[in-house]
Amino acid sequence: MNPADATTARRPASSVLPAQHRPAGVRIAGSGSHLPEGRLTNADFVKFLDTSDEWIVQRTGIRERRMCDADKGENARWMGGNALRKALADARLDASELDMLIFGTVTGETLCPATACRVAAEVGAVGAGAFDLAAACSGFVYGLNLGHELIRSGAYRRVGVVGCDHMSSIIDYSDRGVAILFGDGAGAVVLTPTDDLSKGILAQSMHADGSGWHDLYLPHHIRDFPAGQPGTPEKVHKLQMNGREVFKFAVRTFGDLIEQTLTKAGLQADQVDHYVCHQSNARILEASRERFGLPAERLHVNIDHYGNTSAGSVPLVFDELRRAGRIRDGDIVLFVAFGGGLTWASSLWRV
Repeated sequence: MNPADATTARRPASSVLPAQHRPAGVRIAGSGSHLPEGRLTNADFVKFLDTSDEWIVQRTGIRERRMCDADKGENARWMGGNALRKALADARLDASELDMLIFGTVTGETLCPATACRVAAEVGAVGAGAFDLAAACSGFVYGLNLGHELIRSGAYRRVGVVGCDHMSSIIDYSDRGVAILFGDGAGAVVLTPTDDLSKGILAQSMHADGSGWHDLYLPHHIRDFPAGQPGTPEKVHKLQMNGREVFKFAVRTFGDLIEQTLTKAGLQADQVDHYVCHQSNARILEASRERFGLPAERLHVNIDHYGNTSAGSVPLVFDELRRAGRIRDGDIVLFVAFGGGLTWASSLWRV
């Protein structure tokens, strides 16, 4: 071995990679969102459920939610595809430049092919890798963390991440505890490398506890129902939720997850410019805001307009803030979500 070879051998692997494969900073180059025009208000529920606008708002903070019209071909693929197109336009990229598409959803049209594959083809990203990611309401944040690492490693250059759920397709509208909570929606971001190594994830966490699966699940067969919860044909393909236990899980997990992520990054709560949180319940969001002493403008809430859109929730909040000009270059943004699985995840960025 000559001296030059010895020098090369001692270098970290990343330092000898071709320039296009070297670790990079990661930026959120664009964002987009898409919502169906159909609305389901609290007043609509009063017509067929034993409830009232006051009861719903008091317990959830929700006043209305968006709802796809299946007869018009509106579904997760339609919403997610439109959100991705808007994110690409915002990033000033052509779909053919995408290397990978990660599609967070539990309401894709089919298990095979993945919704991501069809969306990639429809927007013009033929040849890009594409897969669905099923982590329920945490799906977008999981995808954001994965997309970031694909770029940071140098393996991929441009990654689209979509969070989208067609919740109205899996809701039993005679079940008051579930029906009032959920709406349809999608959001997307496009991630690209940057020479600014300060940009990207400062800390992140992804967790799951499958022992609590029976508190929030989507059965596809009678045999999918847990012991002690007998299933019926009418409940198959409809979301099942133990609201009390999920609420307790969320309250316990949400604040601890934020604290854990801040500790990893060595930051205090007031150093974060925006908390982009899953919109599951206004009371949970308010409890977290109070725990960390945050002013209202740092924790954006839109659940009153859209309800819980599952994987679509977090990117919808981010895109609203971005379009309003509230996300500025260099801001520190914390994405947080929790959902079925049970799953919970965070992603703390300098954008």
